[in-house]
Amino acid sequence: MTELPPARPSGPPASEPSARPSVHLAIYDMDKTITHMPTWTPFLLHTARKSGAPWRLALVPFAGVAALGYVGRLISRGRLKYVMQRMMLGKRMTPAQERRSAEAFADRVVRDGVFASARARLEADRAAGYRLVMATASYRFYVEAIAQRLGFDAVIGTESLRDANGNLLAGIDGENCYGPAKLRMIEAWMAREGIAREDAHVRFYSDHVSDAPTFDWADEPFAVNAHGPLRLLATAKGWPMPDWER
Repeated sequence: MTELPPARPSGPPASEPSARPSVHLAIYDMDKTITHMPTWTPFLLHTARKSGAPWRLALVPFAGVAALGYVGRLISRGRLKYVMQRMMLGKRMTPAQERRSAEAFADRVVRDGVFASARARLEADRAAGYRLVMATASYRFYVEAIAQRLGFDAVIGTESLRDANGNLLAGIDGENCYGPAKLRMIEAWMAREGIAREDAHVRFYSDHVSDAPTFDWADEPFAVNAHGPLRLLATAKGWPMPDWER
């Protein structure tokens, strides 16, 4: 959970009192909230094609079997991430390989994979004095490059295991930033930043019902592109449901 340079100055919107809260945060989920599609599988496929080991694409059917295991609740979400990364990226990636892969994929996503309405909302929140924070279940090692291009100030994401030389390994370091764990990781980030909850006004944007704990915690929850269970929950709670897919 690393700060992204350069940080934007924070401050309250002109329409709100200047004394309290003193910090304004706009926290965004990424996959299918900001981006048109989930990014993890596309990142793996893109990197496998560009890495000099396109033969790994032959393993895609086996990754599909692992995905079915997750759907059938035979393996955890974290285990699924491990299996897919091990198949598509190999045992380890050097920091240089990791950086090249993340930068190349981020260029692709930001070029044609971001909702226009999401870009507009990011600009509006930034202009209103909000610090832009991305909180996503996707791995931070590749998400940061996307977040930097979109002007985010910080990223909270799933952390990766590394060896003694800093090489990227398959596997999660700590918690998968998903469901209740996402809220715990946001609160931990705020604590490290010295931001007390009572001193912060929080907007939160997500497309998925798994983020219900963070929706409930936020001052302004926005159920973006809501479908199915999230639409039902947002209707019951009275949360705004902006549609950025149009």
